[in-house]
Amino acid sequence: MPSEKAYPFQEELRFLRAWVARPRAVGAVAPSSPALAHAVAAQIDPAQPGPVLELGPGTGALTRGILARGVAPERLTLIEYDPDLAKLLAAEFAGVRVIKGDAFDLEASLGSAHQPYIAVVSGIPLLNYSVATRRTLLDSMFDRMAPGGPVIQFSYGFHSPISPASDIRVTMTAFVWKNVPPARVWVYRKR
Repeated sequence: MPSEKAYPFQEELRFLRAWVARPRAVGAVAPSSPALAHAVAAQIDPAQPGPVLELGPGTGALTRGILARGVAPERLTLIEYDPDLAKLLAAEFAGVRVIKGDAFDLEASLGSAHQPYIAVVSGIPLLNYSVATRRTLLDSMFDRMAPGGPVIQFSYGFHSPISPASDIRVTMTAFVWKNVPPARVWVYRKR
């Protein structure tokens, strides 16, 4: 569980600093809401053994939801590009593995030795990237996953950030009004 929860204003200030420094990489106007975190985390089966990977955790809004869902901290790995946010995440979430790395280069961030992840949660603002870049990222996530595991992504668009394909099934599992802006939760699975 999180050690000491940041005051909402502190989280918003952290978020604003990151947004000012790298607006394209942050891709939102406010931190994800607890309602969105709950909808995302609901797609993870905490009873299934194995690790969970979160890409682009930012201020930790989704991380809190994943931990509240029952995923033990030692099973959770976060990859955050922003060094200041990575440091804050490591301080807030005792027992969670926090890597200052690049979600678009999982090989460099995670190395080659790993146990397959049972789920990958992405807070990456995929709509800010090309279709080819989105698909490459999805493929790299699937390369690190246990068979049948979900890749869970949220977005603010009407359509899935990654289109269904012959090898990928896409399901919208939630539409969350209690978020700024409202968001959709998408689950991708290999066929």
